[in-house]
Amino acid sequence: MTITIGTTTFDRVDYDPVADVLYLHVGDPSTAVDFDESPEGHALRFGPSGQLVGITIVRARRLVEEGLPIDVTIPVPEHVVVDPQVLAQAVRAA
Repeated sequence: MTITIGTTTFDRVDYDPVADVLYLHVGDPSTAVDFDESPEGHALRFGPSGQLVGITIVRARRLVEEGLPIDVTIPVPEHVVVDPQVLAQAVRAA
């Protein structure tokens, strides 16, 4: 499964149903060298060239169930709005 947010396609998608946390990453998570938090509270991970390589979305199931667009501001600056149905497959698969 892949999930695309903005211009980044995440090919590692892991959902922890107990913690209700969705982990999205491009390739191996150990490639992240810098970390930040979006204004909306999502954890952002960046690779050696400053490119976005990971996003952690807390309360993912709740956000999907609310059905409202999910804001993610990435300091490029890039602001994307994610349709909750994009994340629903990963959240519901667990």
